[in-house]
Amino acid sequence: MKKAGILIPIIAVAIITAASALFIVDERENVLVLQFGQVRQEINDPGLGVKIPFIQEVIRYDARILGLQTQPLEVTPLDDRRLIVDAFLRWRLADARRFREAVGQEGIAGAQRRMESIMNAAIRETLGAVPSNAVLSEDRTALMARIRAQARREALAIGIDVVDVRLTRTDLPQENLEATFARMRAEREREAADERARGNEAAQRVRALADRTVIELVSTARREAEIVRGEADAERNRIYAEAYSLDPEFFSFSRSMQSYENALRGDNATMVLRPDSEFFTFLRSDGGGAELFEAVQQAAEELARDPDAVREMMPQPDPEEPDAVRELEAIIGN
Repeated sequence: MKKAGILIPIIAVAIITAASALFIVDERENVLVLQFGQVRQEINDPGLGVKIPFIQEVIRYDARILGLQTQPLEVTPLDDRRLIVDAFLRWRLADARRFREAVGQEGIAGAQRRMESIMNAAIRETLGAVPSNAVLSEDRTALMARIRAQARREALAIGIDVVDVRLTRTDLPQENLEATFARMRAEREREAADERARGNEAAQRVRALADRTVIELVSTARREAEIVRGEADAERNRIYAEAYSLDPEFFSFSRSMQSYENALRGDNATMVLRPDSEFFTFLRSDGGGAELFEAVQQAAEELARDPDAVREMMPQPDPEEPDAVRELEAIIGN
């Protein structure tokens, strides 16, 4: 019984000692074994590890990719237009031993502060060497690559590998927004005024060309119309001349009838003329005008009653007659 009472505490101490000597390394971790604060062993592969109980201790670091959102930072590009910049950083542990020596017992929290300081310096140096338009344009991707390269070089000194850098916000300070917007409005208004001026100039050219074309077309049409009208008047005069030369009495009668029709129309039936005026030649009984007028009136009434019968009574045109006579007969027949 005494031996059993002694063995039980010894076995318990042995089990506790063995348990404290063994530890498990997860695949998501990097492990350092420290002895009196000094790094004795670095384990990056998952599995079972052994340490000296009560003398050595195990420090675990997250081996996964971690993120860091920097605080808003004010930078001044080459054109002295201040910008407020936010950045997002992705990093992971590259060398656990160097990391421990750099940050000591602060661990991940200390690394975050160190990385934010490194990022701020890289952002100021990179963006301060370019104008603000480059930061706000598609050149932004190349600038982020330069910031990542510079931050990575400095971060490797403390055992950290910078995976990626992104500029999440690039804005103007609030006090500069109004001035910037006013300048942008002025530029856009100037461009709009230039566009309107060019449009008005083009419109004036088009209107001037259209006006000139209209004038040319109207002038050409009038000239051609005058030519056609003159040719028609000449042809009409020729026909009248030929008809007058063939039958002067009939021509005089036809022209007198037209004059009577134009003069004695509506209320315009009062004229002051000499009795022996030539205007009354075909209206006087001694000149045969009354009989002729009655005959013409009777023929007109018969033509109104039966136009076809009257046309059949008219003589047919003789092919041997001159063209002017045939044209005149056709006009009278119609």
